[in-house]
Parts: sequence; structure tokens; C-alpha cells
Amino acid sequence: MLLGLHTYSFHLHGMGQNWGGYKLEWEPVWDIFQLMDEAVKLGLDGLHLTAADLGDTGDHHLDKVKKAAGERGLFLEYNFSLDASGYDARLTNTIEQGIHIANRIGSDIGKISMDIHRPHPVCSSAFHPEVVRQMEEVAGKVRAAAPLAQEAGVRLCLENHTEAFADEVVWIINRVNHPFVGTCVDTNNSLMVGEDPLTAIQKLAPYAFTNHFSDHRIEFEPYGCRITGVACGEGDVPVRQAFQIIRSQPQMNRLNLEVEFDPRTAEREEARRREYEAVVKSIRFAREVLEI
Repeated sequence: MLLGLHTYSFHLHGMGQNWGGYKLEWEPVWDIFQLMDEAVKLGLDGLHLTAADLGDTGDHHLDKVKKAAGERGLFLEYNFSLDASGYDARLTNTIEQGIHIANRIGSDIGKISMDIHRPHPVCSSAFHPEVVRQMEEVAGKVRAAAPLAQEAGVRLCLENHTEAFADEVVWIINRVNHPFVGTCVDTNNSLMVGEDPLTAIQKLAPYAFTNHFSDHRIEFEPYGCRITGVACGEGDVPVRQAFQIIRSQPQMNRLNLEVEFDPRTAEREEARRREYEAVVKSIRFAREVLEI
């Protein structure tokens, strides 16, 4: 199994995307080519990246990215959103655009954030009528684009993003019913809708072509609890069991670490130092504990 890194792991370095109502004002540390050099330095096999990392999605630039990845022996996977206007519009593509970009950079994956808008209370909103309406729209768009994806050799992967239950994702996959349409299983995101991570992973893994391997810690506070990102293996997501489920699926031969680390400081250099350290710890966990 190959080891990749979701570029959001370096979001304090200016990679990945803005998220959670927070716009990073710091200048990026690397461009896409320097980021690939850093991936090689860290001993990674590939990157799961976004348009924010690419910087330019013109064909000439994308061709250069594909060539550079090949020269470095890195796989690339492309991650886009159907409507990221609420957090980072740079990630928004139509499915057809996402397929084109993925194909141009040599990615066989087009990971899709569906950007479902859920009603409250979130934890009891699975298959809410308003959600089902949006799911039908997503299914229609994916169904229409699936032949193009197959022609391009790009597998479309719907993620259990922070606004989707596992059963909802599976429902859409079955609705589309196409061999080039599956899931991206995120090991942590189910917590955001009050769903047990292992249950969600078990449901999604048989349909998955790719993954986000992430760990979070649940911390109790005076007025509730806080779910916050940590280095892989240091949180409350049962990542060892999650890995066994993912590894058992022959259609997945890569593990993409996603380190959503909270540095607990606003001081730029220290925040970046702690984030980088968390990525290094996560890679070490994957190599030495999971034996990837």
C-alpha cells in the first residue's frame, strides 16, 4: 500500500484550503512543485491535492504538474467541491471540470465534496426531506458525468464530508450505479454528524476508491466537548481498526493521511513548526505502527 498526504495537513503552510470560516492570511510556504519536493523529503508516495495547491488550472500548468509528479515518482489525487463558496471558492468545480483537471495532472481519482446543507438538529437529520432533495441533485449530476469519467479513467469518489451520513453516501452511489463512481471514506468526518466512525467506515469501505486517514481527540470542557485534530494515533478515532478495514479492500491501494492538527497558538512560525511535527509523527505512525 502506498502512503499519501492530503494537502490540508499543511493548511497553516498555505496548502489545501481555507476551512471552518477561517481564512489564512499568511503567504504560502511552497508552490505546487516545492510541495512535491517536500513530499519526497518526507518519504511520501503521493499527494491528495486541491486547486488551491495547483494555483493555476490552465492546461499548460497542469501538464507541467503531471510531468513533475512523474519525475518525482509521486501519485496525485484530485480533490474538489461542488459548492465551496461557504469556505473556499477556489475548490469549486463542476464534475466535468474536476474530471478534466484530474485527468490532466495524471490523477485516477476525482474526490467530490458534495456540500450538502443540513437542517438542525444535525444528529437526527439523516435522510431529512431537504437533504434527500439535495442528494437527488448530486446523484443526477454524477450520473450524467459518469461516462465522461470512465472515458478519462478518473474514478469519482463521493466523500462522507462533514455534512453527510454514511448511509446517505451509499444511497447516492447505488442510485448512480456506475463502476467509476464510488466513495472516499474519511475516518473522522462521521463524528461531525454524531455517527460512530467504525460503523461509517465499515459501510463506506466496500464502495471506496480512496480515503482520508484522519484522527481526532474528544476533549471535555465546562460547556460541552471539543473535537479537535491531532497527529494520527494520538486521538479517539480507532485508527488501527480503521486501517484494517481499509486494507481489506482490494480496490484501495493507497492511504492518504489527513492531519487536521490544532497548534493552539496564533504565532505563525510556532504554529507551522507544530503542524509540521504532527505530520512527521503521523507519517512515522503509518510507517512503523501500521507498517505501510
